[in-house]
Amino acid sequence: MSDLTAGIGEVPGVGAPAARALAAEGLHRVGDLAGRDWAQLRSLHGVGPAAGRRLQAVLAAHGESLRNPPAPRDHGAVLTRGATGTGAKDLRTHATDVDPARYVDGLAGRRRGEGAALLELFREATGERPVMWGPSMIGYGAVHYRYATGREGDTFQLGFSPRTADLALYGLQGFPRSDELLERMGPHRRGAGCVWVRSLAAIDTAVLAELVAHAWAHGPSTTC
Repeated sequence: MSDLTAGIGEVPGVGAPAARALAAEGLHRVGDLAGRDWAQLRSLHGVGPAAGRRLQAVLAAHGESLRNPPAPRDHGAVLTRGATGTGAKDLRTHATDVDPARYVDGLAGRRRGEGAALLELFREATGERPVMWGPSMIGYGAVHYRYATGREGDTFQLGFSPRTADLALYGLQGFPRSDELLERMGPHRRGAGCVWVRSLAAIDTAVLAELVAHAWAHGPSTTC
């Protein structure tokens, strides 16, 4: 995948008209788009939703995001609570037997304390035990997804990842009060299925707890 220093026109699937329109606004590299409002960029001639989704995917892969990013393309996914154990053979992220508390205890610096605080916050809001997914994601609640294409798999409903640069929060968007609570929560960045915050000290964790409980009560949203 392209990185943040790549030229916008070098991202696969982003056409020359979109690259020219963004360059005219002084936006030449993918990293230049971080924090820019998609609602404004999409009004530029030649900049369509497909280009926006591809550029957002590169930003998200490197911990950045457009503001108000384009919605992910709807492939007709049906989400249901509960794992089935059925999934595509090429899926890379699976639940593991690693103890989330032990994983968090091995983190460095402030992420250890923040990870422990999030373990408790999510546990209280969901009533679920945490499960490690892949090497660094901690999930709550099992969800099975199936697309109209037939592709399917298991994932978690809500969760977080205490990454070095940012804390990633999963499954909190798309519900009746999500936008309101996110604004009240404090500084954050939004991706297609994730919310990033720099640190817990920078946000209102009581509002975050309210948001987690709200998302949990309303059922699974988008996978991330």
